[in-house]
Amino acid sequence: MTNDYRYIIFHKPYGVLSQFTQESPKHITLKEYINVPDVYPVGRLDWDSEGLLLLTNNGRLQHRLSDPRFGHERTYWVQVERIPDEEAIHKLQTGVTIQDYRTKPAKVRLLSEQPNVSDRDPPIRFRKNVPTAWLEMTLTEGKNRQVRRMTAAVGFPTLRLIRVSIGHLRLDGLSLGEWRNLTALELKSLQDASVR
Repeated sequence: MTNDYRYIIFHKPYGVLSQFTQESPKHITLKEYINVPDVYPVGRLDWDSEGLLLLTNNGRLQHRLSDPRFGHERTYWVQVERIPDEEAIHKLQTGVTIQDYRTKPAKVRLLSEQPNVSDRDPPIRFRKNVPTAWLEMTLTEGKNRQVRRMTAAVGFPTLRLIRVSIGHLRLDGLSLGEWRNLTALELKSLQDASVR
């Protein structure tokens, strides 16, 4: 791989589209944050999701990481309405049917406390009589709005969704709205993962 390739990770805020072109004046896009020409997101995060977004101009790597056949792990912290029981967790782990598709097995655990995350703007809706909980979910596929559809299917709607890692890449130390180039070590692990 040549030195002409760029590899960037970005901590995407809520309400930002995972694209550079604006569809309407009310939409905020990556252009507001990243002034690097010709890089594109690997996969996507919905406008109402937050967290780690990888961008590159390496089309081959982008394809390998986006293609579900290669099963790259993506980990999310998911705030849900109410506290999921063991049955719901088990269903998420073994696969649930969303629309006409059954999800692949996933790693899912109930976090014992809220993870250290920045405040969301605007904040999630708060209902005094309805508790919330955080799940850590690791998937190897990325269907449209999959995490939200999975938690809804087991009766615990998603309130907030933050992607914290893609493979070995992590959000650690990257503030909301910030981006940086990958380190040499991160790039090597990404390249190693993409040739498996």
